Amino acid sequence: MPLKIVQKDITTMKVDAIVNAANTRLQMGGGVCGVIFRAAGVDELRKACDQIGHCPVGKAVITDGFRLPAKQIIHTVGPVWQGGHQHEAELLSSCYRESLKLAMEHGCRSIAFPVISSGIFGYPKREALQVAITTIQTFLETHEMDVYITIFDEEMARISKELLNG
Repeated sequence: MPLKIVQKDITTMKVDAIVNAANTRLQMGGGVCGVIFRAAGVDELRKACDQIGHCPVGKAVITDGFRLPAKQIIHTVGPVWQGGHQHEAELLSSCYRESLKLAMEHGCRSIAFPVISSGIFGYPKREALQVAITTIQTFLETHEMDVYITIFDEEMARISKELLNG
């Protein structure tokens, strides 16, 4: 199935796994991370993340989905934007690859991503979405999985249409 971009709350996605744009300590943060923690159950997810402890930038770890429709949450740590000269694109691409690999290893047939690093980590939205689309499409050339990118605002909806149609 081709990649689909949907304007939807990631916590309502009925997929095998959703991806959390996490921080390295796997603690509840702002933005999509906070939304996922609240929807999954703060106490349960905090305990699961505390048991894992840490996740480096560009890597991914997995927990149960708890109260979410998704069975599992894959937590990945995107890079903080520093102008584009600190390997941000490579690290961001690694987030998507590592998350997809972990999903495959856990038997997931469907996964939903936010646009990683495009919120409080400051990655420019267009560039972040382009990395996501390119990395996921490359993965789908050799793997079978339903992959969604969830977006939440009109600006990202416009950018996604331009990138997919251009």
